[in-house]
Amino acid sequence: MANSLFDLNGKLALVTGATHGLGMAMAEGLGNAGAKLVITGHSSREKVDAAVAALRDKGIDAHGTLFDVTDEAQVADAVGQIEREVAPIDILVNNAGIIKRVPMLEMDLGEWQQVIDTNLTGVFTMSRPVVKRMIERGAGKVINICSMMSELGRDSVSAYAAAKGGLKMLTRNMATEWAKHNVQVNGIGPGYFATSQTAPIRVDGHPMNEFIIGRTPAGRWGNPEDLQGTAVFLASEASNFVTGQIVYVDGGILATIGKPANE
Repeated sequence: MANSLFDLNGKLALVTGATHGLGMAMAEGLGNAGAKLVITGHSSREKVDAAVAALRDKGIDAHGTLFDVTDEAQVADAVGQIEREVAPIDILVNNAGIIKRVPMLEMDLGEWQQVIDTNLTGVFTMSRPVVKRMIERGAGKVINICSMMSELGRDSVSAYAAAKGGLKMLTRNMATEWAKHNVQVNGIGPGYFATSQTAPIRVDGHPMNEFIIGRTPAGRWGNPEDLQGTAVFLASEASNFVTGQIVYVDGGILATIGKPANE
């Protein structure tokens, strides 16, 4: 009984921005739980194809597509094609996102708008055509990838924090509107994870590495695989009465004000 609650066999999961990093790790977790996958990218067909090949090498039924989540027409075309050619979308993971580390007084409006459009408006654009079909079928799961910046500020990430804070509230409003249709909407807020992007600072002696390890009660960076269990839970029948929640997978950072040096 317990295993069947987390079984995703017969389900199709669409994971945006999943050609690498945390998106690909979550996609792999869903695939290992039995889901068929469609992963998306924006910048490169080659990256999409390489990610699909890597997932298939692990025995996962994976497909890929290329489109921009901020382009309403492209999204509508892609969703229609997936539902016609692969399967109805049972699980949507809104993972596509960007960050620009620019002090607010130095950021131009175009940079601000690009971050808001991708991280916040893109979830609005992506979710509507998918959820309309979920509602018609009477069931669905939406997982929005939030951030610790949904709760906290940091220097030089004003647009990202604004988008992710907005995404937290969008998640709750999506849940409020769609719960009566048996569509559950929740968020995952990753902490600091060991990815290719963070590799340059994950070295002994680097101030950011020391800060993160010291600030995290778990005493380490997260591994991408640490997100898989939460993603499977929120995509499965185990979470059928869970909606409007943000699960922070952060090793305890948000639970503490930190500890003195050398404690």
